[in-house]
Amino acid sequence: MEYCKKCVIPQTAETNRFDDQGICSVCRQIEVKDGLDWVKREKNLKEVIKKYKNQNDYDCIVPFSGGKDSTFTLWYLVKILGLKVLAVRYDHNFLRNTLNHNVEKTLTKLSVDFISYKSNFKLIRKIMKESLIRRGDFCWHCHVGICAFPINTACEKNIPLLFYGEPSSEYSSYYDYNDNEELNVEKFNIISNLGIQAEDMMEMLKERYPNEVFDDRDFKPFFFPSQRELNKKKIKALYLGSYIPWDVKKQVEIIKRELDWRGESVEGVPPEYDYEKIECALQGSRDYTKYLKRGFGRTSHLTSIDIRNKKKTREEAIELVKKFDGKKPKSLELLLQILNISEDEYNEIVKKHLIYPNTISTKKENENRNIFHEEFEDLKNKFRD
Repeated sequence: MEYCKKCVIPQTAETNRFDDQGICSVCRQIEVKDGLDWVKREKNLKEVIKKYKNQNDYDCIVPFSGGKDSTFTLWYLVKILGLKVLAVRYDHNFLRNTLNHNVEKTLTKLSVDFISYKSNFKLIRKIMKESLIRRGDFCWHCHVGICAFPINTACEKNIPLLFYGEPSSEYSSYYDYNDNEELNVEKFNIISNLGIQAEDMMEMLKERYPNEVFDDRDFKPFFFPSQRELNKKKIKALYLGSYIPWDVKKQVEIIKRELDWRGESVEGVPPEYDYEKIECALQGSRDYTKYLKRGFGRTSHLTSIDIRNKKKTREEAIELVKKFDGKKPKSLELLLQILNISEDEYNEIVKKHLIYPNTISTKKENENRNIFHEEFEDLKNKFRD
């Protein structure tokens, strides 16, 4: 399998392209990022803000999970730009204790209004299983919910401006920094929904469970508005990282200092990245599934970001990847319980979504298993039939 000569991402990464020097397209995008006129972009941000400030009950919506990116975005818009913000969260059902603690502190310190929505778990576990079978990714409800629910809220409450955090240009090549990246129907269909619309998922579940009755109203948060409706409502869903240089490590320092935001251990992630993906108890299983399909995991992703930002050498990254990527996580037990399948069944499903030329190989179990034992046992009891 071919790997980028600069970072440690392989050819199996979605959208990745290698040039004739063996450098991946994301690395090349970040080189472009360094030469952009960020002073002009920040000026453009202030011009956008000026159009929307004090025009509605809220100046904008921030889709807010409580993770590092949405927390920094919320802090920046409230404290630096002085906006009245409505924080909106799609709760995917697996929020971790530290994450919830961070959310409460952040909302209190910033004095921000907050809406949170959680879908019923009986439906979610069926969607997760269908998503894994169809796409080799059990997170369809999360991918779709975090995009569609805030946009739907914006439409319903007539708050046309939304700000997400990092643009996708930071980690994939669907778009680059020369694009005016916005969350619209096109981007939602390309990046978020795995090629499955909400109405498709409804029909898939009805077909798989013919003796069960599904209430169409339960799928409402997953329906992304039409482009016509977005245009009519003048919805503009932007990315803060398109206007200010996105530097995760600096931003984490800010939210830890200003908001007492806390990091957390995550399966398959080196301790130095305690800020990464602390939102979900199943994150380790999601990264493990990706590793089985594509041959790389979360540590490859994180160390590659550090290489691009000149904060780590490729040799240092390779050592961390060897140590942390691909180990079976404790949370897999919880995932299998939720999906009501065996590990063999899970492996057979994932094999069908293997990305050439990767071949499935497994490593020893994650060294962090003991760290998560109590938290996962509590969740297993919570979700037990």
